[in-house]
Amino acid sequence: MQKESKSTSGVQDRKYWIEQLVKISAPVLESLAERRFKADMPIECAESSGASGNETQASLLADRAQYTHLEALGRLLSGIAPWLENGGADGDEEELRERYAALAREAIDAGTDPLSPDYMNFNDGFQPIVDAAFLALALLRAPVQLGQRLEPRVKANVITALKQTRTRKPVFSNWLLFAATIEAALLKLGESDWDPMRIDYALKQHEQWYLGDGAYGDGPDFHWDYYNSFVIQPMLVEVLDAAGDQYEEWKRMHADVSNRARRFAAVQERLIAVDGTYPPIGRSLAYRFGAFHSLAQNAWRDDLPEGISAAQVRCGLSAVIRRTLEMPGNFTPEGWLTIGFCGHQPEIGERYISTGSLYLCAAVFLPLGLSGGHPFWSGAPEAWTSQKAWSGQAFGIDTALK
Repeated sequence: MQKESKSTSGVQDRKYWIEQLVKISAPVLESLAERRFKADMPIECAESSGASGNETQASLLADRAQYTHLEALGRLLSGIAPWLENGGADGDEEELRERYAALAREAIDAGTDPLSPDYMNFNDGFQPIVDAAFLALALLRAPVQLGQRLEPRVKANVITALKQTRTRKPVFSNWLLFAATIEAALLKLGESDWDPMRIDYALKQHEQWYLGDGAYGDGPDFHWDYYNSFVIQPMLVEVLDAAGDQYEEWKRMHADVSNRARRFAAVQERLIAVDGTYPPIGRSLAYRFGAFHSLAQNAWRDDLPEGISAAQVRCGLSAVIRRTLEMPGNFTPEGWLTIGFCGHQPEIGERYISTGSLYLCAAVFLPLGLSGGHPFWSGAPEAWTSQKAWSGQAFGIDTALK
């Protein structure tokens, strides 16, 4: 039985978060920088017994091997991009950040260079539009380190790779936001032929899918899962930030989308239990604490709901990270993530889950884009809502978004 999370200072928490970021990132980025990623990364996928039809384990593995490498690169970088962008830290952290920013640029080069042994799939099958969008999200979140500081050759390869996904038709669901995010990144990279229709369609369709109280349907239907956090809320906010000034009707959406994201962040904060656990509901649980992508983004953007302090979010998310990663089995002996929610639990991997998919967990690290002096890191330890509620302390009444 694991112990209930203890309060630690912001300095200690930041040190721990960076240690975990490095532990998760190092195998991916170091291997890509040396152009041996496809040779090094193991590919774990769902058991064939859970796959559809007569699919064999070998055929499922071969299928996921087409996509898993871009999954790892895009998802990892989308989570650590704000930290890579945030220069000016002191001493060892700044030295580490500069090293990892350089590794990230080398990784992008390796994945988008057609002559590289680690060149990734951007146009075969439907999955590439998903993970090209996470790579695009990283470019939006680190426009200097992963944009301006790319060599012209690499930047040209990135643009070519992103444009290859235009031959893919998104599923009528949160996938519309993948196409939109790619176009927003092309706009920010200075491409004149970015496609506003792909953004417009995603924004307006999600407006139709808004269900109230800060939640969207994933397509026409509502699902009890974390996709409002994995994809919908974060990408709506980022797309409007990047492209919202292009049309007046997009500008008018910004306030509502931001209000909904704040409300959803309030709900997410209350989902963190006293001991740092949270409900294992819905699909894609192998993304682990990537389930808190939306809350982490609002914290990083300094846009938390009224009545929720940055310090209590830090403490709550720290508890979630510790509660997850202190369970044995989250990593292979070589340091790669394994399929699981808390430890190694391969049975929870859906057919589309493989090793690369798991790096969406890095989304929790977004607040490392805030300086050490920000209240998120400098604030004294504070109980999060569940701790206050279950210890007899005063805590705020929860109210729906009107």
